[in-house]
Amino acid sequence: MITPHCDLIELLFYAYRDFTSDPDERLAAFDFGRAHHRVLHFVDRNPGMMVTDLLAILRITKQSLGRVLKQLVDKDFILQKPGPLDRRQRLLYTTPTGHALARSLSSPQSERLSRALATLPPGSDDIVRQFLHAMIDEDARDAVAEMIYNTDRPARSLSAAAVAPTMALPEGADPDRNSDRK
Repeated sequence: MITPHCDLIELLFYAYRDFTSDPDERLAAFDFGRAHHRVLHFVDRNPGMMVTDLLAILRITKQSLGRVLKQLVDKDFILQKPGPLDRRQRLLYTTPTGHALARSLSSPQSERLSRALATLPPGSDDIVRQFLHAMIDEDARDAVAEMIYNTDRPARSLSAAAVAPTMALPEGADPDRNSDRK
C-alpha cells in the first residue's frame, strides 16, 4: 500500500533540500553547518534570548548546543552576557558580524520563498502560512505563533509564550513586520 500523501512528503524533502542549499554553501566557508544557521537565525531574531529558550526551540541536547555556541562565540558571531538579575542566565546576542551573516543566510531563502509565492494566486501566502502552522505539533503551535508574531520582543521566554493567551495566527498579523528589526 502506498503511504497517503507520499508526493507531499517527497516535495517537502526536495523543498527543504533546496531551501537549505544556498545557506549551506555560505556556511561551509566558516566550517559551520545547519545547527549554526539555526542558532544564528533565532538569536538574531530574538536578541537577548536565554540559552534555555534556544534549547527549547531547537530541541537539541545541551552538549550539542554548547559545541555550536562555543564555535559561534569564539569566531565572534554570538555574544553571551549574564542576565541582569540572575548572573547564571546566559543571554545571547548576535555581534555585528553575526547579524550580517544571519542576514546573508536568510536573504536567499527569502528570495526563494518570494519566487515560489509569486507563482501562486494572490493571498496564497496566508494559506501557506496556515499550512505550515498546522504542520507544527499542536501543543507547540501557540508558543511558536507567539514568538513569531509578538511585537514585544526581544527575550520573550518560550515557556512564558506557552502559557500566554492563544495567538495562533493573529488577525491582521504581518509576519514580515519583525523581519527587519535590526
